[in-house]
Amino acid sequence: MIAVSSIVLIRVICLVIGYAFGLFQTGVIYGKLNNFDLRKSGSGNSGMTNAIRTKGWKVGIIVFLGDSLKCVAAIVIVWLLFKNTFPEMVKLFELYAALGVILGNNFPFYLKFKGGKGIACSVGMVFSTYVFMVPICAILFFATVVPTGFISIGSLMIISSYLVQMIVFGQLGYLGIASAFLVEAYIVTAIITAIGFIRHKDNIKRLATGTEKKFINKKK
Repeated sequence: MIAVSSIVLIRVICLVIGYAFGLFQTGVIYGKLNNFDLRKSGSGNSGMTNAIRTKGWKVGIIVFLGDSLKCVAAIVIVWLLFKNTFPEMVKLFELYAALGVILGNNFPFYLKFKGGKGIACSVGMVFSTYVFMVPICAILFFATVVPTGFISIGSLMIISSYLVQMIVFGQLGYLGIASAFLVEAYIVTAIITAIGFIRHKDNIKRLATGTEKKFINKKK
């Protein structure tokens, strides 16, 4: 039998792998290569939304893809490392890797722990862990963003619906995680969701006061 300490160490390894990938700040790196700094424009955030608002769709898409794919890469590496030795736990380890990516993206040590909000990373997590959850996440995202114009609401819907689906499909036995580790998987996902809400606390305050900027401007 494998010692409990070894299993704990693997969780830590997955977090570290994820955090290392999360440190790849697409918006910051792309900005330096093209002589601009997203952190000094608009909202000061280096993520996709601010990139689109201040630099256009091309930059925004590049930032989104880079931040999404770094989460995919971390999860794929963890899957390759542990799929054969821990098939009943590898999906749980993938969630730890995703958590690590989001922590690295949101709190990069070399940028004084000031990074993005982790939504693009979360999208990468959804695609690379349970792609069958994508349709509901996408439907809820567009169903809220299109009529309201608030991308912050849509972003929160993605992570919230992922958590709800994790619990529903987990109870139905569709996650590929041994029953003994299901609650832990729910907790890790809940932490990811909580981080997303915490990073959007200012958006939530502005939504409550009616001062949140709309991403979709219906005025010509």
